[in-house]
Amino acid sequence: MLELAILGFLYDNPLHGYELRKRIAALTGHVKPVAESTLYPAIKRLEKAGLLARTTEPGSVAAPRHVLTLTEAGRGELRRRLAEPDPRDISDENRWFTVLAFLRHLEDAAAQSAVLGRRLAFLEEPASFFYDGDRPLPAEELDDPFRRGILIIARATSRAELTWLRETIASLDG
Repeated sequence: MLELAILGFLYDNPLHGYELRKRIAALTGHVKPVAESTLYPAIKRLEKAGLLARTTEPGSVAAPRHVLTLTEAGRGELRRRLAEPDPRDISDENRWFTVLAFLRHLEDAAAQSAVLGRRLAFLEEPASFFYDGDRPLPAEELDDPFRRGILIIARATSRAELTWLRETIASLDG
C-alpha cells in the first residue's frame, strides 16, 4: 500500500520527501500513520529498482531538499499494479481506497472497469464479521447492540459502494 501511494502521488508531479509524507498521511494516516522509518526505506527500494529518481535542490531556508520524480519504469509499474491489484488490495477497504485514489492513472477504461469488477464481485459475496459456524450472521440476529451496529453501518457502506461500483462500471463499459 505504501509503495503504491508513493508511485501514485509521484505520477502527477515530483515531490520532496516531506510533502510526499504529508500526502500519504492525508490518504492513509487515519489508518496507519506514516513513519519516516517506513517511508524512506520504501523510497530507497523504489529508487534502487529504477522506479524513482532523486535530485537535490537548494532549500529555501535550510538544507537542500531531495526531490523525487517517477521514472518511465515507475509510471509503468504503477499502471501494472493498478491493473493487477493484489487480492488484499481488493478485499481490504483501506488498501482498496489507495488503489481507487490512483485508478485514474490506468488510462484504459476496460482495465479500470475490470478492477472495479473485482471489487464488485468481492462485495457481492455473502459475508459478515460474525458467524454461526459457517453461516454469516445478519444484524437482525444479534442481541449485542454494538455488534449489530457494526453490521448495520457496514451494510449501509456496502450498499453505497455497490451502487457506485455498478454505475461507474456501466459508464466505463458504455
